[in-house]
Amino acid sequence: MRLIVDRFEGDFAVCENDNKEMINISKSKLPPDVKEGDVLLKIDDKYIIDTEETEARKQKISNMLDDLWE
Repeated sequence: MRLIVDRFEGDFAVCENDNKEMINISKSKLPPDVKEGDVLLKIDDKYIIDTEETEARKQKISNMLDDLWE
């Protein structure tokens, strides 16, 4: 399962799943260095940051913003 961290609210990370649904995940279950915008993979019952997908997503968003202002 792939999730994107949208924001943090209290002790929870609000994440969007592949079906565009928002779910709350306890921060205690996530890696300590997780940030808004990170892509997470759930493997078994562990969450890991997909650094390659996170960087690719950030680059795509940056390119879209650059195109918007040209």
